[in-house]
Amino acid sequence: MDLLLCTATEVEGALLRERLGSAAGVRVMTMGVGPVNAAHAVTLAITERKPDTIVVCGVGGAYPGSGLAVGDVAAAALECYGDLGANSPSGFLDMAALGFPIVAAPERIYNDLPLQVFPVERRVKFVTVSTCTGTHADALAIERRTGGAVENMEGAAVAHVALLHGIPCGEVRGISNLVTDRDPGAWRLTDAAAAAQQAVLAWLARP
Repeated sequence: MDLLLCTATEVEGALLRERLGSAAGVRVMTMGVGPVNAAHAVTLAITERKPDTIVVCGVGGAYPGSGLAVGDVAAAALECYGDLGANSPSGFLDMAALGFPIVAAPERIYNDLPLQVFPVERRVKFVTVSTCTGTHADALAIERRTGGAVENMEGAAVAHVALLHGIPCGEVRGISNLVTDRDPGAWRLTDAAAAAQQAVLAWLARP
């Protein structure tokens, strides 16, 4: 298997690079933060050598009703562009409401992108945003309209590029914080990053 492992930051991939640095058929890549950096980096990597599988590994925040706690690890069952659409007096309009699919063939896809690879057993819907949610009220609103559980800033872009190129994709994230009123002092970024990487390494070690 030719595997492309993608992380947004160095800390989210440090353990993977340490353990897999010389492993045949595995590339560990730091994309940068945000959907544009993610899409650009993955597209360049595919152009250089098309992988069999792409897996995103990193941290994320859990929405209030997700049932997830700090330190948990989950895989994306679906990825969602959480803020791709338009605001209106009646509320947020997603791409389906606007009538603009982001992928038109072989089937129309609007905000929700399918995933095909699930390195950990627990699967929930992930939500990609360009602006991290920093209030409890906004967290509840996004959770309610997307049905999502885990917030991040890159996953949907990677899943989108992978889909366009016909490459199976997965995503694993450790929960670093609850998505509520912003409180960086409560975040456990390093621990969450380590937990996600350990989960991916355990997946790779399976027979």
